Amino acid sequence: MAVFEGTTRDEARAIVARYPEGRERSAIMPLLYLAQSVEGYVSRDGLREVGELLGLTTAEVEAVATFYSMYRFRPTGTHLVNVCTNLSCTLRGAREVYAAAREAAGVEHGQDRSDDGLLSVHEEECLGVCEFAPAVQVNVANHDRMTPDRMRALIAALREGEVPAPARGPAIASFRAASRVLAGLEAGGPGAQGVSANSASVAPGGDGGGA
Repeated sequence: MAVFEGTTRDEARAIVARYPEGRERSAIMPLLYLAQSVEGYVSRDGLREVGELLGLTTAEVEAVATFYSMYRFRPTGTHLVNVCTNLSCTLRGAREVYAAAREAAGVEHGQDRSDDGLLSVHEEECLGVCEFAPAVQVNVANHDRMTPDRMRALIAALREGEVPAPARGPAIASFRAASRVLAGLEAGGPGAQGVSANSASVAPGGDGGGA
């Protein structure tokens, strides 16, 4: 079964058309996000189809995709929780936040996805918001100054079908929907819920932090 078919193939062609003639390969990253929004990760078929659209080999597409941590290469939960454990975050308790996330999500050692497929927990090298450490993302939306207790509350809300409001911007309803947003498309689409209408509030931590 093709990754890009029907409406999604039309969207893929529209993404390529954003770029000037002779510069179509610049569409590679948004096309990878589109593929990820369809399957929940970037599969070998997705890499191949992106290459076919752009006149590139699968190896050339894979060389770009594997450079970035935003692309997933294994099945991912409905919600992706990224926990930064770089220096600033670690000094402010990120290791404890990461452990709380894995425990609350039910992600065992050697796994990054819960058995029910709802949650993936990923240890991220850097989220680029050191002033708000420890930083966490849910479906690429930032949550600032996280604590283990707030992390557990956030996971509990996700399990109840609510996506906690982030520090800035809207809550994105799923990882697939977030991938569509990163592709420059509307959040809704095949297999992807859109912007969440059910946003929970998780009490902020520290001075000025958002939830």
